[in-house]
Amino acid sequence: MKEPARILIVGGGYVGMYTALRLQRKLKRGEAHVIVIDPEPYMTYQPFLPEAAAGSISPRHVVVPLRRTLPKCQVVIGEATSIDHAKRTATISTLATREDGTGAIEVHYDELILAPGSISRTLPVPGLAEHGIGFKTVEEAIGLRNHVLEQMDIASSTRDPDVRDAALTFVFVGGGYAGVEALAELEDMARYAARYYHNVRPDDLKFVLVEASGRILPEVGEEMGRYALRELRGRNIDVRLDTRLDSCADRIAVLSDGSRFPTRTLVWTAGVKPHPILAATDLPIDERGRLKCTAALTVAGVEHAWAAGDAAAVPDVTAEEPGKECAPNAQHAVRQSKVLARNVLASLRGEPLKDYAHKYVGSVASLGLHKGVAQVYGKKLKGYPAWFMHRAYHLSRIPTFNRKARVLAEWTLTGLFKREIVSLGSLENPRAEFELAADTGRHPEAS
Repeated sequence: MKEPARILIVGGGYVGMYTALRLQRKLKRGEAHVIVIDPEPYMTYQPFLPEAAAGSISPRHVVVPLRRTLPKCQVVIGEATSIDHAKRTATISTLATREDGTGAIEVHYDELILAPGSISRTLPVPGLAEHGIGFKTVEEAIGLRNHVLEQMDIASSTRDPDVRDAALTFVFVGGGYAGVEALAELEDMARYAARYYHNVRPDDLKFVLVEASGRILPEVGEEMGRYALRELRGRNIDVRLDTRLDSCADRIAVLSDGSRFPTRTLVWTAGVKPHPILAATDLPIDERGRLKCTAALTVAGVEHAWAAGDAAAVPDVTAEEPGKECAPNAQHAVRQSKVLARNVLASLRGEPLKDYAHKYVGSVASLGLHKGVAQVYGKKLKGYPAWFMHRAYHLSRIPTFNRKARVLAEWTLTGLFKREIVSLGSLENPRAEFELAADTGRHPEAS
């Protein structure tokens, strides 16, 4: 009897989870064994991170648990540190290998699907590593929410005007989806929260958006990008175009136009870069560090290796100009996973492969509660209709009925009741109280 093929999926994000989901539905009994490796036991639906940061959605509903969603796959919580495709082996570091000191393990496979996604692209800006806050994971989103509310608490209780001004100044670097949506949602939340502080007014808050190019939200088109710019500036958000962050040392954001903003909050969303694991393989990568792929989502010139999403340079066969590649965004990643799963199955069964072909239909972006901008199938929407389309689109795309129902229920409750403005900063260090008691001998008074 033929041994089941071993399919190794590196990455449990959009491409990894959706591909594994389709494979477990379509594979015949005993046809293949699917192994999914990811450092986290869940997939994060990143378009909902701004709403999670603003308190419109609970953090646990922004993530999809891999083990529950992929019961027919073997889920390994760990990280691939190197891949030798010539030998069909991947070196994996897991929590257990780090704990017992046995070293990394080797996993053998027959088919490799590389979908590790991307990581934040940082620059050698003085002070960035010490003071910058990212916005790519659910932990960062909730940490940022807690941080913003804590700064308002500091501003409310300090008597030092310099500390107050720095606490109420929030600088965001990057005018793409992540930066604009995060800023817009958190600005909405912070100005709403100000009503509960006796000495902090909404106008005391200063939000600054720094973008190195001459426009924001290029994905929604030039006209809608200009509308978004007017909308943000109309809310007293200071948008600096054609401007770079030169330094944030000593908690002072210094911009290339000479402006200086003392701030305790600097959010960095200035792009992403391919995951480092790609450089630790023997597979071909391009000048940007992404895997060279064919339109069928195979790694170019290599058998039994597949890739899609942020990690892959996939030719866009629908583009008019030759040599153009698919944009590294969620829309392509989700659709590529469907073709990828189909082609892996076809390869196992000796059937012809299918090219990935999807014409980009447009983009939607949220600018805060009941505000948005969209360009879909050539139609331009703004305000409430765009915001509603943004929610409807992403609700349809988040995986599993369970998550769809929970998110919809939370949106409904949010519409009926007031916003939650509680900071749970202690979640980031849950042992602090116990450690304080242990170190100082503090304990409840004996009766």
